[in-house]
Amino acid sequence: MLTTENINQLLGIKESYQASDKLMSILFDKERREKLFLEFLKLETDVSYDWFHIYFQDEHADRRKHMQDFTPNGLSDVVSKLTGESQNTLDVASGTGGMTIRKWWEDCLREGPFVYLPSNHLYQCEELSDRAIPFLLFNLLIRGMNATVVHGDVLTREVKQVYFIQNEHNDHLLFSSLNVFPHSKTVGDEFNVHTWLEDELNHIESLEVPSHLKFEEEQS
Repeated sequence: MLTTENINQLLGIKESYQASDKLMSILFDKERREKLFLEFLKLETDVSYDWFHIYFQDEHADRRKHMQDFTPNGLSDVVSKLTGESQNTLDVASGTGGMTIRKWWEDCLREGPFVYLPSNHLYQCEELSDRAIPFLLFNLLIRGMNATVVHGDVLTREVKQVYFIQNEHNDHLLFSSLNVFPHSKTVGDEFNVHTWLEDELNHIESLEVPSHLKFEEEQS
């Protein structure tokens, strides 16, 4: 299990309060990001749980302002089993992604390592906390998921950004790419955005339609 010292050292920070900003800056640089992923995987290879659960709760959770208490793995397991087979999963107030990770892992085990395809699943996350978002994105990207992340208030629909995580090669052993949706009317309508709170971020890594999607289009 990763320790606070491990995580801070890998991120190149001295104090844990620096983690969110430092991690976010790394995530937007694909080469640095994937190098960091490999460094983390040298220390921890069990991807079935949220590595940042204890770290974030101890160092970053804002119980007073955002009432942040993280879901225990045991409860996440129960919920993932209750939801059963599903291609689309919605995790509201997803924190750093612990419950989504357990659902993803349940999907992987159910379908098997030689059958599971990321393109068959979409994990939809919504989270308010600026501090949690970098860890949530990290968790989705390193596990090769296909996911959307709405960074905003789930009730008022005041949103800062909407992220699209895509496994371009449809291979669960590979990392996903990070994209940010434009603040267009189409995106706003799709994600029920009432108000955009920040300027649009221009960051697209998935420049072409993945080959497996092209094949599906040709077959339809």
